[in-house]
Amino acid sequence: MPMKNILKVAVLSLFLLGLLTVSAHAQNRYATVDLQKLFQNYWLTKQARASLKDRAAELDKTRKEMVDSVQKIQDEYKKLLMDANDQAVTAEEREKRKLAAQVKLKELQDAAGGIDSFDAQAKTTLDEQQRRLTDNVLTKIREGVSAKARSAGFAMVFDTTAPVVVYSNGENDITDAVLSQLNATAPVETAPKPEEKKTTK
Repeated sequence: MPMKNILKVAVLSLFLLGLLTVSAHAQNRYATVDLQKLFQNYWLTKQARASLKDRAAELDKTRKEMVDSVQKIQDEYKKLLMDANDQAVTAEEREKRKLAAQVKLKELQDAAGGIDSFDAQAKTTLDEQQRRLTDNVLTKIREGVSAKARSAGFAMVFDTTAPVVVYSNGENDITDAVLSQLNATAPVETAPKPEEKKTTK
């Protein structure tokens, strides 16, 4: 083989070896994290869900009161219709009762329409609250991941639940470390209880 070709092969080999060395070094600076696990087990997520559940319960209570009110108006309307057809009273009285029934019907229609409007507004309210709470939780999680990555010297962190990670041996997974860091600020009543040590007999 001519000397010129030998030198080319040598230089190429050294170049490839350098790439492999840099690549191996860079791999140690990458970490993985399971964002779904962080989100599901973060105390702030549980608090947000409880808050959303309480708000939904309040709205359901209000809606039930509105439905009960509509039912009451409907019963009153039915009675007015029956009274308006009572042949035992004068025609003039029956006409008055028919007019009263018409007024009650309008009240019934307005009340029923109010429930429809309430349902639409309640859905918007819950959706907005859920989005706001979720965004807040995700922001806190990102801050926790970023802080842990910086302190551990990782250049990048990949989410193992997203399709960007093809393979991970789990050695540089910081999920549990970040989760412990996030839950360290949990209120006493919501803080995860430590596992009890089993005693051997």
